[in-house]
Amino acid sequence: MNKPLFLKVLSVDMELKVISEEDSSYDRAKEVKDFDETKAGVKGLVDSGAVKIPKFFIHRPESLLNYTTSSSEVCFQVPVIDLEGYEGGQRRKEILDGILAASETWGFFQVVNHGVPVGIMDNMVEAVRRFHEQPKDVKMKWYSRNYKQQPVRYFCNGDLLVNKGAANWRDSIAFDFHDGQLDPQLFPPICREAVSEYIKHVIELRTTLAELLSETLGLHSDYLASIGCMETESLVCHYYPACPEPELTLGATKHSDPSFLTILLQDDNRGLQVLHQSNWIDVPPLPGAFVINIGDFIQV
Repeated sequence: MNKPLFLKVLSVDMELKVISEEDSSYDRAKEVKDFDETKAGVKGLVDSGAVKIPKFFIHRPESLLNYTTSSSEVCFQVPVIDLEGYEGGQRRKEILDGILAASETWGFFQVVNHGVPVGIMDNMVEAVRRFHEQPKDVKMKWYSRNYKQQPVRYFCNGDLLVNKGAANWRDSIAFDFHDGQLDPQLFPPICREAVSEYIKHVIELRTTLAELLSETLGLHSDYLASIGCMETESLVCHYYPACPEPELTLGATKHSDPSFLTILLQDDNRGLQVLHQSNWIDVPPLPGAFVINIGDFIQV
């Protein structure tokens, strides 16, 4: 997963359907192809009144059970770091110490007082919702899997045509930036203004976090930026419509991000979890906060 903006794992019940591996009549490739060619995504299935989900969205029972650990039974909470006063002095040292501890022990932390106006964040969430809730005929012209030729694209599961595992119950719209440069005229009109404002502020936050992370690593404050670690961004906006069989699927399977850094904005729906000391810990939405995820490259 590149750099997700929204993330929610659908609820999981204990009663699960068992998928028969011996069902030789099932043609997965055809079902996936037929679904993809509708360019309607999972929202299209919901809008059509489907009461059953396609088989390729059904996850193995053991995979679903892995997510049932409740953080209410353990005393863990993802660290929250207040960035106010990060510019210098004792506050900067406190913030650096907090980032270092959270990065080493969790790989995750939330940030508040980060400089991105709450109104900009709220507008972004609402704009993404509006895009995905448009009629299919309006959205489908943005549907593509070719990130090289179409830097702004809408799709359902980026690896749907090649992944042999169960698909995730979500649709996405992605914006691929290079050092923040992407013509706003390429954006869908319904979310153009919100995306344009949001990305400007998030790039500033990214620069601040790159500076702080460089220092926590004992490097010069502009090191990560100077070697190009933070020059390419993908703004990926996930949408999780209500599922007719939520006990059979997930919005996002367990994974690590193959990137340097993820700046994640949640909406008000719960579902995000992180793995900490063999426990899946809930990350409840915190008003005005971003979730920061240390990617694989920085971890290395």
